[in-house]
Amino acid sequence: MSMPSQQTAFTVNRRNLLKNIGAAGAAAAILPATSLVAGPAFAQEPQGDIVMRPIPRTGEMVPAIGLGTFMTFDVTPGSERAKIGEVVRLFWEAGGRMFDTSPLYGMSEVNLGDFASALQISDDMFITNKIWSTGDYLADDSHAERSLKVSMERLWRERIDAMQCHSLVNAEIVIPLLAAWKKEERIRFAGASHHDPAYFEPLATWVESGRLDFVQVHYSIHTRKAEERVLRAAADQGVAVVVNMPLEKARLHKIVAGRPLPDFAADLGIENWSQFFLKWVIAHPAVTCAIPATSNPEHVLENVGAMRGELPDKEMRARMVAFMEDLPGFAELDEKGAASWYPDKNYNGLVGQAQAELRERT
Repeated sequence: MSMPSQQTAFTVNRRNLLKNIGAAGAAAAILPATSLVAGPAFAQEPQGDIVMRPIPRTGEMVPAIGLGTFMTFDVTPGSERAKIGEVVRLFWEAGGRMFDTSPLYGMSEVNLGDFASALQISDDMFITNKIWSTGDYLADDSHAERSLKVSMERLWRERIDAMQCHSLVNAEIVIPLLAAWKKEERIRFAGASHHDPAYFEPLATWVESGRLDFVQVHYSIHTRKAEERVLRAAADQGVAVVVNMPLEKARLHKIVAGRPLPDFAADLGIENWSQFFLKWVIAHPAVTCAIPATSNPEHVLENVGAMRGELPDKEMRARMVAFMEDLPGFAELDEKGAASWYPDKNYNGLVGQAQAELRERT
């Protein structure tokens, strides 16, 4: 895309920053590396009472709570980012293994790659990533090719575990391309993702096609539309399900702010509202892993607690839904996410800055 002839200093700096990120990643990629193929040995590492779920295509097991990075890891150079490094460390030490990111998330890939490298866990992480690409002409894969290479450089990986066609963008071209990347052993699993219930029908159609190994979908105790077709299709086709927005980007917490947990939560060892909402999600038999995002070390500890102890059965899940439906504001919680992404929080990374620029120009 051509840039206007007159640009603010910030626009130039941001463009150069993105260019430098690619250069730094390329330099990192030439460093010696061991095999980065995550397999059954990785899957068996977490021990104890951690809830593990199988990836249907291979049978390998992954912990049922992962870590998302949308907005929360988009921290630009020079800004304070120690907290997200602590989030990665605490998540890993608690037994978490699946990390979800995307080149669309500003600096998220870079920061995740940096902290994982410092902790020497890059080889053992299970990374779900995304591709958002159209190309210059029909079936042009040059943009997608560059995106894959840059993602691998930023994450210090020679192979991505699961690559997902983000929001079904250009799916007719990208999903066959993912199959080619699988054949070439550049990725392990092919997937597709969406967060908007309005697109769950076409998402389910792709799941039913048998061409996906993974599907990522918005699912929560409030937003349950995925149950109608996507989750059923995934179970029928043997497709792993990764759940985005299981906490509705903290908007569920706004509904229950100041309220005590219901008495029956103690029966499941639930200690906080995050565990209440997350245990409800991962108890669905089709769900492989939920990926709440956070930049708060205290919150990541709350989240990972949901993958320990007993999960609610079908009757208890219905009781949990009924409890929430009686609370003021629950029914009105915006399904499409047009409200603030994260209530009372401001993530001023590359994405936030670019959005502010666009608002000023329009």
